[in-house]
Amino acid sequence: MDLCYNLVYNYAEKRNWDKKLGLGREKIFEIRKHYNDVSFIDTFFTEEFCQEYNLFTYRYNERTKRNEINSREFKAIKNQFLFSLTNMGQPIIQVQDANYENRGELLLEHVCDSKGLDVEYAQRTLENVQYIWGRPVSIISKSKDKEYLLSFDGKDHKSKDI
Repeated sequence: MDLCYNLVYNYAEKRNWDKKLGLGREKIFEIRKHYNDVSFIDTFFTEEFCQEYNLFTYRYNERTKRNEINSREFKAIKNQFLFSLTNMGQPIIQVQDANYENRGELLLEHVCDSKGLDVEYAQRTLENVQYIWGRPVSIISKSKDKEYLLSFDGKDHKSKDI
């Protein structure tokens, strides 16, 4: 009971924080000086804010061809905001081996996140990287609990489970 009272009281106190001292602008510039977008959201984005503004995540439903609410869970919303700011929302890809299978081929690795790779986009990207590299290019990624390898040799795309 006390914990619930403290949470409600603290939230009410937060909403009425202005003591009319004229320090709000100064505080804004102080925060702007010490936080980037990611650290700001990670530090100051609260569950109360999500609830007050009815925030949610959404996803595209292939069956209905519409965006639909995916989650109203605070953690999912915060993670979506942070993901969109980290690496501009693009997947993180790193070189795993520049002499894959001792043939001068390039092996990339998708540092997996909750989203996985868009296979069609990944294939087009592999085509461009292969053109620059001049040798076959592959990428390792995960989809759910399955690890797979996408490859492009200059002519054909291949996909296999690992």
